[in-house]
Amino acid sequence: MIPVDAQTLREVAPTFSGEAAERQNAIITEVGEVLAATLAGYGLQTRLRIAHFLGQVCHESAGFRTTEEFASGERYEGRRDLGNTRAGDGRRYKGRGLLQLTGRANYREYGQKLGLDLEADAERAAEPVLSLRIACEYWKKRRINTPCDQDDVVKVTKLVNGGTNGLADRRTSTGRAKSAIARIEGFRLAGEAPPASGRPVLRR
Repeated sequence: MIPVDAQTLREVAPTFSGEAAERQNAIITEVGEVLAATLAGYGLQTRLRIAHFLGQVCHESAGFRTTEEFASGERYEGRRDLGNTRAGDGRRYKGRGLLQLTGRANYREYGQKLGLDLEADAERAAEPVLSLRIACEYWKKRRINTPCDQDDVVKVTKLVNGGTNGLADRRTSTGRAKSAIARIEGFRLAGEAPPASGRPVLRR
């Protein structure tokens, strides 16, 4: 198991300041504590699989700044393909989590997979640790590890996003993740523990 953690996420993410930095730090800290073990439980144990996963969730969460869509969710109102059949479902089941779980049907499905009633308590999907598990369940269902093994960022993006929206940023974040993991593996080969600091300064 590659010991990815909060430091790894910081190396992948862009740097922010003020409130955005505070939100980012809170999410990264919580997710980082369970990251390696959670990923391993879903077969995300190789450099490429982990790198692609981190690159995608970094983009989808706006650089780990948020686990809730910035927009209101109104645009999803009446979307029967998402299971939004009741008034207010668009806002109630707006995008949440590291991969932006969206729509009543998806909240119900992924809640059932995790033994939770997310349909009744939709806001829980934004909890950082739970949102990591939801993202991993989505990754598993869509069998995204296969294009990761092929190092195909375009296929990975299409399976995550349905298109290639934000491809350049996803590619950049995936590249940062590869470098961060290579650093960890380099220290492991040398029999040393990776340092707790040394984050590169990345500006958006």
